[in-house]
Amino acid sequence: MRYGTVWCKSKNNSSSNSSKGQLTIKMTSTGMNMMSRIIFYEDRNFQGRSYECMSDCPDMSSYLSRCHSCRVERGCFMVYDRTNYMGNQYFMRRGEYADYMSMMGMSDSIRSCRMIPMYRGSYRMRMYERENFGGQMYELMDDCDNIMDRYRMSNCMSCNVMDGHWLMYEHPHYRGRMMYMRPGEYRSFMNMGWSGMRFMSMRRITDSFY
Repeated sequence: MRYGTVWCKSKNNSSSNSSKGQLTIKMTSTGMNMMSRIIFYEDRNFQGRSYECMSDCPDMSSYLSRCHSCRVERGCFMVYDRTNYMGNQYFMRRGEYADYMSMMGMSDSIRSCRMIPMYRGSYRMRMYERENFGGQMYELMDDCDNIMDRYRMSNCMSCNVMDGHWLMYEHPHYRGRMMYMRPGEYRSFMNMGWSGMRFMSMRRITDSFY
């Protein structure tokens, strides 16, 4: 995988032409897709100060005191209501979100975001009934709208994502709270802060989302 350099910048969106409040930050990309871009705004309807990002951002509080609207110009992003990619997660694809808290039922402002690189290739994920890859195991290579119906599996508590990027959902048919899964081992959803939550459907993040 090749790494590059991108620029994230924060600017004052008021009518003043003063350069005060403008800020440019150089960040390192963690993905291959260098074309993704999301712009966050302090107020609804794309008003107030803004912060433009093309990569991961673990803590937006350094750039914006609040965030109530955003615009995804290119690519896909996962946004979080806590810093360091914690808390509730929300998937955002290209489009305008003039009041995303009302649109998506969020109770708090966006605190961090992660860029989802475009991926073209095979998809493969092994999901396990218990923590630490225990219990029944099933391998997925496509979307599954209900693991109970397909596999008679009542719970999924750990997984190993071998290929591709995925979204896992709390309820069947891709509803409820979600979690972004990129390639890696996830030995315990409970230790990741998802205690008591079941994942009942999974969907691939394919290039059709971009």
